[in-house]
Amino acid sequence: MNEPLGVLGTPHVGFFALIIIGGFAGWIAGMIMDNRHGIFTNILVGIAGSWIGSRLAEIGNVAVYGSVDHFLAALVGSCIILFIWQRIHPRPPVAPGP
Repeated sequence: MNEPLGVLGTPHVGFFALIIIGGFAGWIAGMIMDNRHGIFTNILVGIAGSWIGSRLAEIGNVAVYGSVDHFLAALVGSCIILFIWQRIHPRPPVAPGP
């Protein structure tokens, strides 16, 4: 992988595409992990998840080309981030209703 990398290490993904893919991946990951946040947090989680997912794919020798592959890498990475976040900051138990 000798070609220059784009924003946060994802090749051929522009800044705005990274925000859109990251925001969507962060939002979907929040629904999967039952951890909903605002759009700004979703974008940040998705961008960080994109970086983590791309690194994991690189370690596993899995090629990540195209928007769908980047989205899947971002989704997996975002779920990992939210899983770790839930373990570090667990939700308080909800009291049963009347």
